[in-house]
Amino acid sequence: MTKPSPFSWFKTSPEIIRLAVMLYVRFPLSLRNVEDLLHERGIEISHESVRFWWQRFGAMFAAEIRKKRAECLRSGPQWQWHLDEMFVKINSERHYLWRAVDHEGEVLESFVTKTRDKKAALKFLNKSMKRYGRPHIFVTDKLRSYSAALKEVGAAGRQVTGRWLNNRAENSHLPFRRRERAMQRFRRMRSLQMFAAVHASVFNHFNLERSFYSRVNFKKNRAAALAEWRGLGAS
Repeated sequence: MTKPSPFSWFKTSPEIIRLAVMLYVRFPLSLRNVEDLLHERGIEISHESVRFWWQRFGAMFAAEIRKKRAECLRSGPQWQWHLDEMFVKINSERHYLWRAVDHEGEVLESFVTKTRDKKAALKFLNKSMKRYGRPHIFVTDKLRSYSAALKEVGAAGRQVTGRWLNNRAENSHLPFRRRERAMQRFRRMRSLQMFAAVHASVFNHFNLERSFYSRVNFKKNRAAALAEWRGLGAS
């Protein structure tokens, strides 16, 4: 039995939907910016359509990307994770976005909580390790919640802290901060959690680290990433 297409009953073609979702999530653009860019290309849609599409298909695209990434990561050794949390305001209230980044700068997990105590850190660790396994080293800052949570899971001897050691996690926050400013912050924890997960997956997919490749290889990798994106939701 063939699986029904997720784009059934939509008048707009899947190619346009994928393009709109990619533009909105990948780049620091507002919904109306995406509408104007598509209008310049002869595609007449409303910014509310862009909002509906990314909420409807963004999580589905991200799940496909994460599934393929998780299979590759689980098949090889997990060397080092960088763990860090960032402040995000929702309706003038401080929340915390926990993020796990591997040694290559790929965002593995994003998790939103109202606190940053041991309970929140433990829940974040368990969620990350359930999906990707357990690394050899956890690089963290000196927040005591990490040491308490790692002790709880029996990995206290794998924690490493030190000045500048966690710069990879700190730098991974920058693309999300740019998106946060473009979106004029968030209104609910649920929308923050959903967007953070989708944004991390899309950023990983197109993060080619062009400084490490020749121009020829970079163009091949970029074309491969775009081709894989255009095939999301097709099966």
